[in-house]
Amino acid sequence: MLNKVDLKNFGPLTDITWQNLAGINLVIGANGTGKTFLLKAIYTAIRTLEEYKRGDDQRTAAEILAEKLYWTFQPEKIGDLVTKGADAALSCDVELNSHKFCYTFGKDTTKQISILENHVLPQVSNSIFLPAKEVLSLHHIILKSREQDKVFGFDDTYLDLARALRQSTKGGKNYAEFAKSRQNLENILGGRVEYDEISGRWQFRKGNQKFPIGVTAEGVKKIAILDILLGNRYIGPDSIIFIDEPESALHPVAISNFMDIISLLAERGIQFFMATHSYFVVKKLFLIAQEKGISIPVLSAKKDQWQSTDLKNGMVSNQIIDESIRLYKEEVELVLR
Repeated sequence: MLNKVDLKNFGPLTDITWQNLAGINLVIGANGTGKTFLLKAIYTAIRTLEEYKRGDDQRTAAEILAEKLYWTFQPEKIGDLVTKGADAALSCDVELNSHKFCYTFGKDTTKQISILENHVLPQVSNSIFLPAKEVLSLHHIILKSREQDKVFGFDDTYLDLARALRQSTKGGKNYAEFAKSRQNLENILGGRVEYDEISGRWQFRKGNQKFPIGVTAEGVKKIAILDILLGNRYIGPDSIIFIDEPESALHPVAISNFMDIISLLAERGIQFFMATHSYFVVKKLFLIAQEKGISIPVLSAKKDQWQSTDLKNGMVSNQIIDESIRLYKEEVELVLR
């Protein structure tokens, strides 16, 4: 489990310290505050640790990290990730299972990171980033643009996910929580998304009917991705899943059910980091925290500052929440007139 994140001068994130992290962790704020940027910053560190010393890979951690930063954020040089106008260097310090991984570099850095410290043991887990936009209908395009054409466009979060999705579903007994989650996901979807080896295309199967993925609802495709990754065993109890805008293309009931599934998977050991600007996501997670008595840390962007709170202790004060409450009060006033 990721225990702590400390970032300095990392793009729009000038100074963030987020500690006492839990199974479910939430980042909230308005558009443009750096929520997605934060998830990607953490993701690049975690994926570096997972790729380091795996199999026959002879790259150093610094080489893996530099490549991951370059293809995830896609700057001209990784030194461009340093906060504009900052006097100090960029620094990232994370603790995974209480072991430290940290690095720093300045604005003139091109592709070589010289200052890196790693005390984290080699990882066997696979973590993944689920972007706001679904990828099933773009699967082949993503793989071709990155693996064949090697051009900017789809960043490493999309490439890693596309590669994970092309692994075949495995049979046999799965973890009980995973099996239950897959069944719950299928209930939400009303069917299951599968890869057709003959046509080389994804399709949605509902009973005996099959539909092309291109005519399948966005929400179905988004939720189906988690089901596929549970089915092919790419993610396991030690994985960290990053979800950008889990509410995207989902109606409130589906959001609520989706959060229940995430809570169940978190109980089995998967750690979640989610970025949202949805009142429904925050409210549902608040109810989960209260019902189960669990900690759900929240990092909230408010007036260009980041504040750390916990849904276990109550609903967080934020622009999203404040506006939702304001609209509710306005509606009540109209009814009472």
